[in-house]
Amino acid sequence: MSLFVHRITKYDPADRDEHGHYTGSEDETSDHGPVEAAYLRAVAAFAEATGIRHLTVREPQISAGFTHFGLEPAIEGHGLAGLFPPDLSGYHDGAEVSLDVGLELVRGMLRDNGAWCSLEVEDRFAVHVGWDQYLYVGSDRPCGSAVALTRSLGLFPEPLDASPYADDFDEPGVQRPADEDFWALVRRSVATGRAALLEEVYVYNASRWHRLAEDTLDAVRARLTPRAQLTVWPDLSTDVAAVLAALPEDDTTEIVWEDANGAITSAIVDDCRSPELVSRLSGARAAAALPLTLDDRHPLFTAVLPDPDGVLRARWRTEPTPADLHWAAAQELRNG
Repeated sequence: MSLFVHRITKYDPADRDEHGHYTGSEDETSDHGPVEAAYLRAVAAFAEATGIRHLTVREPQISAGFTHFGLEPAIEGHGLAGLFPPDLSGYHDGAEVSLDVGLELVRGMLRDNGAWCSLEVEDRFAVHVGWDQYLYVGSDRPCGSAVALTRSLGLFPEPLDASPYADDFDEPGVQRPADEDFWALVRRSVATGRAALLEEVYVYNASRWHRLAEDTLDAVRARLTPRAQLTVWPDLSTDVAAVLAALPEDDTTEIVWEDANGAITSAIVDDCRSPELVSRLSGARAAAALPLTLDDRHPLFTAVLPDPDGVLRARWRTEPTPADLHWAAAQELRNG
């Protein structure tokens, strides 16, 4: 269903050149004050005009590693402190939040605090925060009163055909779901010693690692984040010194290690010879170096968690492994 979309900004259209680029004097960051409050009041007005009191979080992200959103520096907790627990439970694809929490998420995105997400009600409403204080609101109705209020607040609502952040996930191929067949494969692979680790990407740019064992697999599965991306890996090397010695000097690499307490951590590092990295890995039980280029990474298989009713509603995709491609080909033959 198409929505009535407005781009809402503090930038006067009269101050745009022939290419649509803003040439005025407004700053590209939030004032953390009355203008920001006007943005939030505008979003609330469009939600009220649409009859919306709750929103669904879609495609949540946090800034990590080389990724940062916007011009202001990210803050500790990504601006999510007080909205979600420290482990970010409740901040995931498909999570429902109140309009008040949704407005606080919009505030954090306007301030470049370090988290980004789309806020939606399927086929009825959507809010996207873009770069440089560009905000996009879509509704299944024209929302004339909200448009008028937005203008009265000193902002400029401009109608568009669509938000540039509207979902467009029509990639070829079939995404493998983490269904019962997938978990049976994981269990067999663990039993034979082929698989040992599960990487859980719970939001874009962040992951948790779990050690797999036949007697703990169900417990690991039970605590995974809804709609998470899952990647199954072979075990780490217990020869940590050899892993360190083989690290490239001038290449960015992801390092995964298991500490003395059994906790598994990963980090993307630029300087593989840094004293800090060597110190962190000095007491590790096991480690591995994972190149960032897809052709050089060799997980066993991947999947995305479906919802409890078995439907795969997450829109993100894993990078398919050869085993995943084989599964997809079998699915096409079965369904063709």
